[in-house]
Amino acid sequence: MTRPILYSFRRCPYAMRARLAIASANIECELREIVLRDKAPEFVAASPKATVPVLIDGDTVLEESLDIMLWALHQNDLESWLQMPQEGHDLIATMTEQGGPFKSALDHYKYASRYADIDASAERDRASIHLSSIESQLVDQKWLFGENPSLADMAILTFIRQFAHVDLDWFNRQPWPNVQRWLEDFKSSDRFRNVMQKYPKWQNGDPVTLFPQ
Repeated sequence: MTRPILYSFRRCPYAMRARLAIASANIECELREIVLRDKAPEFVAASPKATVPVLIDGDTVLEESLDIMLWALHQNDLESWLQMPQEGHDLIATMTEQGGPFKSALDHYKYASRYADIDASAERDRASIHLSSIESQLVDQKWLFGENPSLADMAILTFIRQFAHVDLDWFNRQPWPNVQRWLEDFKSSDRFRNVMQKYPKWQNGDPVTLFPQ
């Protein structure tokens, strides 16, 4: 049996969300855990841009996490994650696209030392505007579009987690009880714990690691 191959890195929010969708769709993959400072040559050969996640399914190579999520869910949307309005797709773009308003502010806040003349607090405030908007959206519902999670929730929450954990004490003091509850429900879920299992660095010749387990 030839399984899709998923190159992943446990802590990357893009790789996390790809694993979440694959687990939701219950599509068995061969997981290859990558160490970003010492990338396997097979990984670089498969995807010259050499950023995780990358999924290989026969002759198909997917190099973007959202494409991997949609690939999985279009095969087997067991939890109806795709049942959401166009607003959900727009929100995913706003919150997670590289160079977009939230992701740009998040990167500047988390990695302020990498940028010249960046005020981390100002960048945190820029990102917070988007969380205040989500706070309002969650007032009367458990998830972004109702009582069940959607693609938007699972595509965005890994980045909210990253933002929160830059300074978790500060995050927990903010007037965002709904966002805080939303994030905590996600982090405490069996699904999240399962996709966050630790795996050793993959190298050619290692026994196959199946995902999800």
